[in-house]
Amino acid sequence: MLNIKTWLNNYFGFTKREYNGLLALMASLLLVSVLPYFYSIYFVKSSFVSNEEEIALKELILVNQQEPSYYSKIRNQIEDSEATPATLFKFDPNKIDVAQWQKLGLSAKQAQSIVNYRNKGGKFYKPEDLQKMYTITPEKYQALLPYIEIENTSFTNKFEKKTYPEATAYAKKELVIVEINGADTLQLDEIKGVGAAFARRIANYRSKLGGFYKKEQLLEVYGLDSVKFAEIKDQVRIDIANIKKININTAEFEDLKNHPYLKYKQINAIVQYRKQHGKFNSVDDLKKVAILTPQIIQNLVPYLTF
Repeated sequence: MLNIKTWLNNYFGFTKREYNGLLALMASLLLVSVLPYFYSIYFVKSSFVSNEEEIALKELILVNQQEPSYYSKIRNQIEDSEATPATLFKFDPNKIDVAQWQKLGLSAKQAQSIVNYRNKGGKFYKPEDLQKMYTITPEKYQALLPYIEIENTSFTNKFEKKTYPEATAYAKKELVIVEINGADTLQLDEIKGVGAAFARRIANYRSKLGGFYKKEQLLEVYGLDSVKFAEIKDQVRIDIANIKKININTAEFEDLKNHPYLKYKQINAIVQYRKQHGKFNSVDDLKKVAILTPQIIQNLVPYLTF
């Protein structure tokens, strides 16, 4: 030990304090390295498996490998053990209760699952429908099949072709010509290809506009595309006398805010220009409002008075 200390002092210049610290570090590393070994010997108890347990484990593994449906069979055996001895009788699967299902030989769980199916709206339309119930085995279904009697109600008639005399009331619409600025929704619904939904949309958009001055404006109605327009355009006519006009020199912001052709900034510009420069005398005066494009002015003109 003295030689090691002398060698370290000669080559590394360790002080006595540093040398003692090095020894303490080496002792700690040695302790950490051997501790797991002693722990496993003196503190961890090895698990002992007897010969009988080892044989049982091997048999269990063999059963799982040779018979994957083992647990499924056990479950079925348990459910079958819960079932009462069967007393077969004529029955309607849409009507009998849990007790009667059990009387037919089903377990309480099996019977309850069928009743739950019915409570949720499930129905048996024909005897063969019973085999769709996963709780009933094929063998049980075959045993019950001769006894199933489903009442002759709407269940059995579900798949039959039905005729409805009242269907004649829904006659095809005849082609009509409707003046769309004065028509109500019922009259608009008479247009072939319009229907109640489009009738309401046309009426609502017409109310915001003040009326239509050309048929092509119908293309601005939400959901009315070029195909629908081509279908109905020959069934409508326009009376521009029914258009509601707006006096541009007296209209306030509230009077213009719902118009489809104007936005907030444009309405504000019209009102402010009128306050600063006086009333509008013609369309040419509207052109002086820089924010109004020629297209906007062209769209607005049919609705304005000066």
